[in-house]
Amino acid sequence: MVCDYRDLEVWKQAMELCECVYALVRSFPQEEKRALGDQLRRAVVSIPSNIAEGNGRDSRSEYARFLSIARGSLFEVQTQLELASRFGYIPKSEIPASTIDGISRMLITMIRKLRSA
Repeated sequence: MVCDYRDLEVWKQAMELCECVYALVRSFPQEEKRALGDQLRRAVVSIPSNIAEGNGRDSRSEYARFLSIARGSLFEVQTQLELASRFGYIPKSEIPASTIDGISRMLITMIRKLRSA
């Protein structure tokens, strides 16, 4: 296991996704900043937070469980960004799809390695 979660590329990418999502939410209409915007911010912050928390757990199975939670939050963010685009709050081209896909792949790889060890 990696000693410091801040060295993990997946955590770094998740932190960048947070910055991106926060910037996107700033462009939402005022009433949506408190509704969909708040939900998006909570979900995106959950991703690197669960990666970090899992890294600090005592067992591989617990670590894998927290990475799985992070992946679920990632899909929540993806869905909410799609909704924001459908509602006209952000252009579809602004959704960081490749970043989301990359984080998902890294999480899957880590989960599989932890569960097979």
